[in-house]
Amino acid sequence: MDFGFSEEQTALRTLARGILEAEVTPERRKQAETGPDGFDRELWSTLAEANLLGLAVPESFGGMGFGLLELLVLLEEVGRSVAPLPALAALVLGGLPIARFGSAEQRKRWLPPLAAGQTVLSAGLVDADADDVTKPATRARRMDGAWVLDGRKRFVPFAACAERVLVPARVPDGVGLFLVDSGATGLERTRAETSTGEPSFDLTLAGVRVGADARLGGDAADGAAMARWLYEHALVATCALQVGVCERALEITAGYVREREQFGAPIGSFQAVSQRCADAFIDLEAIRWSTWRAAWRLAEGLPAAREAAVAKVWAAEAGVRIADTAQHLHGGIGVDVDYPIHRHFLWSRSLALGLGSAAPQLAWLGRDMARTGPQEGV
Repeated sequence: MDFGFSEEQTALRTLARGILEAEVTPERRKQAETGPDGFDRELWSTLAEANLLGLAVPESFGGMGFGLLELLVLLEEVGRSVAPLPALAALVLGGLPIARFGSAEQRKRWLPPLAAGQTVLSAGLVDADADDVTKPATRARRMDGAWVLDGRKRFVPFAACAERVLVPARVPDGVGLFLVDSGATGLERTRAETSTGEPSFDLTLAGVRVGADARLGGDAADGAAMARWLYEHALVATCALQVGVCERALEITAGYVREREQFGAPIGSFQAVSQRCADAFIDLEAIRWSTWRAAWRLAEGLPAAREAAVAKVWAAEAGVRIADTAQHLHGGIGVDVDYPIHRHFLWSRSLALGLGSAAPQLAWLGRDMARTGPQEGV
């Protein structure tokens, strides 16, 4: 296992950071967050022109033919800049499963416009009436050669502007993943107010009809395995966003405590302040290490359920500690909504809430270890 980045990955990071640092200004961010779509479409197009939206799209469909690791490099940079973009929703929740499991026709239909920045995709992985993505309460039944879906999905990002939302649903022979038109008859969207301004929706599906060709991978696909695969990849991708958010928050904070003086000395020279910064740095490295270990295993096709759970615990718990430290050490200026650290605080908190409490993950890890033992790592 080598955590060093290749020359290509380093070049991609440099390219993405250069674009995002130049384009994501406070004015552009505010304009995007209050706009109809909730994201910066001009920046989305710029990333597409740089081929960054097609990182994990096969070359035969207009992408660059890279994989998960390169996509997570981009997501880290999106997190650093707290860029108002549907990167997680479109590239991970929508693009990755289509590229991996989609039929030839599904890939041809959706991947080229995704890489070109011409479409947005999303997925509804959180079922309102079930807590296991492989056992959704949402149901799909056959009717006159089509599928009809009924159920509720929560916290679906960018559902209003997504051309298709991937919906896991229970079918007679297991689970299916369906590409649903977000404007379909029978689908009701309820927007939730979020602290970051990112558009998030609850979806109610009441007799939503989709074509027979809307099931991802066709009728023979193992939908439960696909849903688990997508959940783990989405989880690690969220952790990668948290790495970027926390890294930049700590950089901003370190710069502030070096310059802010009190009692004739920089506050960073005070022991209590320096200790909190050191603790935040240790937390950041723990998030980074656990995230990239899980990502490496997923990219290699190795089992990564435990590693993803560990990354989730660190990204949620330690991410909040870093955000609180950054906000606290800035004192009164930290609550200024126009000061950069406030935005990173909101994003880190929001990502932690999305990841959820550590208690269920720790309980699952404990049960899994009691069942199968510690399992020596690869």
